[in-house]
Amino acid sequence: MSTFAFIQNLNTPEIVIIGGVILLFFGAKRMPELFRSFGKSVREFKKATSGIEQDIRSAMDVDVETEEAAQRKRAATAAATTETA
Repeated sequence: MSTFAFIQNLNTPEIVIIGGVILLFFGAKRMPELFRSFGKSVREFKKATSGIEQDIRSAMDVDVETEEAAQRKRAATAAATTETA
């Protein structure tokens, strides 16, 4: 079961109530700053996630290239062995 399963049940009235509570806690002057910092945090998280994903993909590509090189070497060795025999 997902930890954030309750998010699926949020409708417009609930979101408005949550926004009102945030407005009461932080005030109208701090709301843009709060959401701006939240947006920066989300952007930074996405950047970090895509960086890790890119590292994993490049590591997988190196592994595939290494395996292909090993297969070519084995094939060349096998061909050389059959020619000399």
